[in-house]
Amino acid sequence: MHAGDDADPLDQATRDFLAARPQLFGIAYRVLGSAAEAEDIVQEAWMRWQKADRTDVIEPAAFLATITTRLAINAAQSARVRRESYVGPWLPEPIDTSQDPQVGAERAEAVELAVLFLLEKLNPVERAAYVLREAFDYPYKQVADVLETSEANTRQLVSRARKHLAAERREPVSTADHRRLLEVFLNAAQSGDLSTLEDVLAADVVSYADGGGVRRASRVPVFGRTHVSKYLVAFAPRFWTGAEVRWVEANGFPAVLVTTGGDPLALLSVEVSAEGIERILWVMHPAKLSPYVASLDG
Repeated sequence: MHAGDDADPLDQATRDFLAARPQLFGIAYRVLGSAAEAEDIVQEAWMRWQKADRTDVIEPAAFLATITTRLAINAAQSARVRRESYVGPWLPEPIDTSQDPQVGAERAEAVELAVLFLLEKLNPVERAAYVLREAFDYPYKQVADVLETSEANTRQLVSRARKHLAAERREPVSTADHRRLLEVFLNAAQSGDLSTLEDVLAADVVSYADGGGVRRASRVPVFGRTHVSKYLVAFAPRFWTGAEVRWVEANGFPAVLVTTGGDPLALLSVEVSAEGIERILWVMHPAKLSPYVASLDG
């Protein structure tokens, strides 16, 4: 059915948009790494959909996905400039996937925080191509149409993204093993147990803390098992004293929410392989934590 065939075109347009909305959010979030920015993109897509000539639109979902992807690419290009001046490491904004907050993917690919962090190193078009193909299983021809490029070039874009991820990360472990190692890590980090930390960390582990200059956090990544272990032991007394921990889910994996006096201090997430913990992500910026905590409590 054409989008304009209903007796009340705007009513039909609204239904079409609401049906597509979960996927639209999922696309924008993966391209941008920010739930807030993704919501803005989805809202802009709705405004454009309202104003569009929908008479000849045969597939509203495809039309809306195209609008959303192109808006997200433009926003990502602007975001890259802003993030170059970001204070300290920039980490993606976490989302609560335990309640299905409309991530909208047929597959969970490219929603893990560590993967989103790595995708940030790609240019926005490569990232969009990877997201459409790997997370939403779009045929190459459809991805090419969305990106206004050739199918051959689309395959190259996706291939480059895959190679980048393959070069940057090892094969992940099961969710159960992920949580088990995170539990061991958390206990060792809280107690300052240097020996156990060295046992669970991969040799080339990296710790990233995103405070954005608002929270006291390391403004440079910490590299290597020895340095990361000693770093964690050094700040353990002042960081964990009086803190409470809550097991949560963030971006499809177990994570730990750290609070002090009822206020969120950090979301701790790790990337785990058979070698141990590969990356430690501390999301500490209040602007990223507040929406996540609100979704947990909502």
